[in-house]
Amino acid sequence: MSNKNIVNIEVRKGQKDNNLGLLRRFSRQIKESGIIRKVRKIRYQKRPKSKLGLKLSALKKIAKKKEIEHLRKLGKVNYKID
Repeated sequence: MSNKNIVNIEVRKGQKDNNLGLLRRFSRQIKESGIIRKVRKIRYQKRPKSKLGLKLSALKKIAKKKEIEHLRKLGKVNYKID
């Protein structure tokens, strides 16, 4: 979550409150604030790659293509790279 969406949830225990009631109130406030929905939404979200990461992955791909092309010319690999 980004810093601008921070929500501070606070639940205080009263004299007559038991632990289950306190937990129930906390859970209700969490649901109402939308924190659970936001977290589930971004659960598997990946950050975009940086420029350096993109360059490195492109260089690895080029090197792998060269290696396979070399092996193909030697007759050790049967398929062609596009």
